Formats: sequence, structure tokens, C-alpha cells
Amino acid sequence: MTPLSTPHISPTSRHTAIAALFDVDNTLLPGQASEVRFFRFLWRRGLIGWREVRESVGWVLHQAPPLSLHPLRERKLYLAGKAVADIEPLAAEFCRAEIVPFLSAQALSRMDEHRRAGHHIVMVTGSLEFLMTPLAALLDVSVLLAAKLEQRQQRFTGQVCAPLPYGPGKRELIIQLTAESGIDLARSYAYGDSPGDMELLRMVGHPLVVNPIRGMAAIARRNGWPVATWT
Repeated sequence: MTPLSTPHISPTSRHTAIAALFDVDNTLLPGQASEVRFFRFLWRRGLIGWREVRESVGWVLHQAPPLSLHPLRERKLYLAGKAVADIEPLAAEFCRAEIVPFLSAQALSRMDEHRRAGHHIVMVTGSLEFLMTPLAALLDVSVLLAAKLEQRQQRFTGQVCAPLPYGPGKRELIIQLTAESGIDLARSYAYGDSPGDMELLRMVGHPLVVNPIRGMAAIARRNGWPVATWT
């Protein structure tokens, strides 16, 4: 892949923090979203079935606008009522078997470039926090911003806690992170694939659209953002 050019990259100084903010689904992990993979992982183990499929489809059909997948980002009905103790311990096995072997070589190379430059590596994703925690640990990423599921009486309700790390929610979380860490967004980098990453990409001085979907290639052209394919 093309390395970060000399004027493009600058090492972190003692007074200024630079971050590299990575989306996960279809960016670090090309192709199928991590939760689609996890759904199949649970299906093979008999922990979910057609009931969960019907409830999820029914939820989408009763929302507006029609045929939008956004309701599934806010409600994880396939996990509603499931015991946390039955689901969360599977995350590490799932990560090793279904995520790590399929990570983009270009993404990992770029992450290593940022790490050598002394940049703060951040994963910011609408995927579930407990699924992404083992991945962050394996990649030595200390900051993870991901979706947290509400729990009651040691069971998942299916509701995602606000803010949802998607669209404006990503912006809210990054603003909070910046306030706490002193990150200079004007000198920072962001990588994302979809309209849900637009807020993230607009916030930094060095955005890169990766594997664009859902009209993101046209959005990149309008904003003058570079585009890359990571496999």
C-alpha cells in the first residue's frame, strides 16, 4: 500500500497528540460486518434461531423510513433476553476464529505506520463493545469506542446505550475523547467506509474513505477525500 507521505505524517510531540481513528466493519474488516458473522457464529451453536430472525425483521418493517437497517443498529433483538454469561465469554473465541483471519493486510500495515509515528490508535465502531474488546487487545489498541448493550438482571435487553457510535454519535464520542486526551483533530487521521462515518471523516485533517459503500464514493468526490481499497 502507499505509505504515509512525509508532509502527511508527523510524529506526536510532547504537547500535541495525534490520533488515527479506524472504523472496523468493511474498513479494518473488509466484507461482511462483524455482527453478521457473530449472528452466524451463534446460530451454529444453537444459541439463536428463526425466532430471533423473525423478531429482527419485524422490527425493521415497523420502523420508518422503510427498508432502513438503522433500527438494527439501535436494537439488537437477536440478543434480547440472552444471559450475559452465555454470550460474552464467546467473544474471544469468535474474534480469533471469525475476525482476525479476515482483517485487511493494508489496514494492519497502516495501523503499524501510525503506531511507529507515535500516534494514538483508536477503534471507533457501531459494532458491539464486548465483541470488539478482544480485537482491540490483540491489535494493542488502547482506546475502543463501540456500542454498549443495556443489561438488566444479568441479561441483555437488546437496547444499545446512547450514544450509538454511528453518524452523530461517533462525533459526540470523538469530541469527548478529544476533550479528555488533548488530541489535535486537525492533524489526525480517520478511516471509514460509509455515510455513517461522514461525521468522523469531517472532523480530522486527514480523512481516507476505504472500500466505499452506500454512495460513499460520490460523497468522497464531493468532499475531495481520497479513496482506497483495502482487502
